[in-house]
Amino acid sequence: MENTPTQKPDNFLVWAILSTIMCCLPLGVVAILKANKVDTLWYANQHQEAIEAASEAKKWTLITAGCGIAWIVIYLFIMVIAAIAGAF
Repeated sequence: MENTPTQKPDNFLVWAILSTIMCCLPLGVVAILKANKVDTLWYANQHQEAIEAASEAKKWTLITAGCGIAWIVIYLFIMVIAAIAGAF
């Protein structure tokens, strides 16, 4: 008998959507597509593939959020430098 998981993995869809809206659109679309696959695979009794898709969805969601945060930090850094340069 297979070692079948009993609980569906989190698909991270909400986090993928939020990170897409607030952070980085192109990478967020990839995160949403990966998150969408989790439920489809789970209900098709492809549990191992669903677990792997959940892991991919989490990875892409974190990448999307990380890129968004990096852009914000870079933007703030440039604004601070511009303000300092304008003060002289």
